[in-house]
Amino acid sequence: MAKGASLSGFPEWLPSERVVEQRVIDTLRKVFELNGFIGIETRAVEPGSSLLKKGETSKEIYLLSRLQEVGQENDTPVEDRLGLHFDLTVPLSRYVVEHANDLAFPFKRWQIQKVWRGERPQEGRFREFVQADIDVIGNGELPDHYEVELPLVMVSALEALREFGLPKATVHANNRKLSEGFYRGLGLNDIEGVLREIDKLDKIGADEVAKLLVGECGASEAQAAACLELANLTAANGAELAERFDALCAAHGIATDSDAYVLARQGLDTLAMIVDEAARIRPGSVIADLKIARGLDYYTGSVYETFLDGAASLGSICSGGRYDNLASQGNRKYPGVGLSIGLSRLVSYMLHTAGAKASRISPAAVLVAVWNEEDRAASNEIAGRLRARGIATDVAPTAAKLGKQIKYADKLGIPYVWFPADRNDPEAVDEVKNIVTGDQEPADAKSWEPDTLVARQTVEIQGVEAA
Repeated sequence: MAKGASLSGFPEWLPSERVVEQRVIDTLRKVFELNGFIGIETRAVEPGSSLLKKGETSKEIYLLSRLQEVGQENDTPVEDRLGLHFDLTVPLSRYVVEHANDLAFPFKRWQIQKVWRGERPQEGRFREFVQADIDVIGNGELPDHYEVELPLVMVSALEALREFGLPKATVHANNRKLSEGFYRGLGLNDIEGVLREIDKLDKIGADEVAKLLVGECGASEAQAAACLELANLTAANGAELAERFDALCAAHGIATDSDAYVLARQGLDTLAMIVDEAARIRPGSVIADLKIARGLDYYTGSVYETFLDGAASLGSICSGGRYDNLASQGNRKYPGVGLSIGLSRLVSYMLHTAGAKASRISPAAVLVAVWNEEDRAASNEIAGRLRARGIATDVAPTAAKLGKQIKYADKLGIPYVWFPADRNDPEAVDEVKNIVTGDQEPADAKSWEPDTLVARQTVEIQGVEAA
């Protein structure tokens, strides 16, 4: 990452690092489009009233002010101001409502774009970063099978990134209805508060979460302990999950004919379907994890967090869930389900932990030498012919000594240097030099082809080339 007078939380990649990021973006886009997702881009600015739909995010939103308005911002409520989007889901809900008549539903979209979030910068966490999202939005209804499809698409995308040094990824799934029903069955009322505190389990541990449940959510110590029991419930399949959940409900006096149990069972049935269907298609890719809560107000059903093997300190690198009420117009609702990869976080891991690096900085395969400035037009003409044939080409910036021009190409990782023929010698021909091997041969810009393996700009993982 570029050093110097940097702003904390606002990364700037060096050219070689940007090559890695672009390869990651290209790979994700390819997987997303292979699964039928359509690319869009939304504006960076949204009304504060829309941004607040996430719940308790006013401290994270970067609000906008014009210079002449500085000092007057506090007179205007956050809801009436403009702010930079902190994720891509809230803008998507607005986009769908505004363009509903022009979209085909279910609307499957991918989006890779920068977002801004005013949180405390730390390793792998930034204030300005790129997210990579996929969502499916329905018009009035959305089948549950998308709650299986989307995590599996993300697993495929992350699997495609393993060639860049990424470990195996596993999606941990839960269902907010299951959790909410259980909490209500215990007699708890601050459901959103409980979910937010349970979401902190991996960060602060069970003892601290129990204290927060008692102190912040009004739970008794027994209720807090029961919430943690649910969070620790594990199972190998849907049937075992249902059996253990029913046993837990019975142990805490939650009747099977209560409204709370019925709600919980709806969530459990969906979660069991997701785990079993995912196991059938891609075994081991999605597991039930009842401590996953996703402390965002807009999730209504399935919730997901994705973790990398052997990278516990990195935390979740892909998250999301089902939301039924985020987008609506009158009585018409647009339910959705989506997942989001923290792409900048992932790239930082690849660069600094997995050892990903670009084979060369410049995308050019050829540098055309310039004998003297009077002959630059001839070098430009050769470059034009090569480019017209799809061969990425640059021209030497100055007519320096030939050794300096070759050194310039080597510094950028350009593997070939093209020597134009001496225009004063009618028998002279162009020649091209492979500066990696030292081989030099006659060449014609109308027909010459570079060696594919040599010319390709690749990403390497600790010396191993990624195709």
